[in-house]
Amino acid sequence: MAARKKSEEPSINIDEVLTDEELKAVANESEPAERKAKPEDGPRTVVVAEDEAVNRMDLVAMLEDNGYEVVGQAANGEEAVELTRKYRPDVVCMDVKMPRMDGITAASIICDENIAPVVMLTAFSQTDLVKKATGAGAMAYVTKPYEESKLLPTLEVAMGRFAEINDLLDSVERSERKLKETTDQLKETEEKLKKAEDTLEERKLVDRAKGLLMDKADFSEQGAFRWIQKTSMDQRIPKKRLAQAIIAKYGDPKPSDSGER
Repeated sequence: MAARKKSEEPSINIDEVLTDEELKAVANESEPAERKAKPEDGPRTVVVAEDEAVNRMDLVAMLEDNGYEVVGQAANGEEAVELTRKYRPDVVCMDVKMPRMDGITAASIICDENIAPVVMLTAFSQTDLVKKATGAGAMAYVTKPYEESKLLPTLEVAMGRFAEINDLLDSVERSERKLKETTDQLKETEEKLKKAEDTLEERKLVDRAKGLLMDKADFSEQGAFRWIQKTSMDQRIPKKRLAQAIIAKYGDPKPSDSGER
């Protein structure tokens, strides 16, 4: 019906064709999977960890004024980890100096669990502190006092790096999974090939043993095969080993043996 021209469409109420529930089902089916998985229209979410209440309030106001949604506020490192685990924000703003658990330790936990990118907030700019922060997994750092011109681009860079790293990890994981699947398939193929080779070798030995029984013991072809099969089952001897024993007993002597006689 959708392909018909407007002039050809029947004058009928759409509610008479599809119910509200059916229309919702169609809408959900036509919605792109990527959009359903993670909406991109909402604001960026942030967890702010700062033990100084005034600084924390200023930082929250700055973020909210610029379109970010602050989903959690922590006054120490332990709270920051708990809130990050709970809300899984797009980014975490983490002060370095905090009670109970310092920001670098908290950042290390968050980064080890790969929950969100962490931007460290510090009043110091010493090289050793920056190294500790980046060593803990922090994506970037900003020195106090906070300025929009520094903070906001840093947050975007951190989120971008975090996304790139996770894309890379996903790619590596997919490659490893594909490699394992290929390795398993190759192993399975090798096992099938080995089994086929063993079967072919057994068949050749049984045919030769059968021929020797026909020639040396006056068996018929069918009788020789049945004797080999029955003896193998009764004595629990693999047909290959039984055929080798028959060949060893009734087979032609080796050239070296006839040369000695």
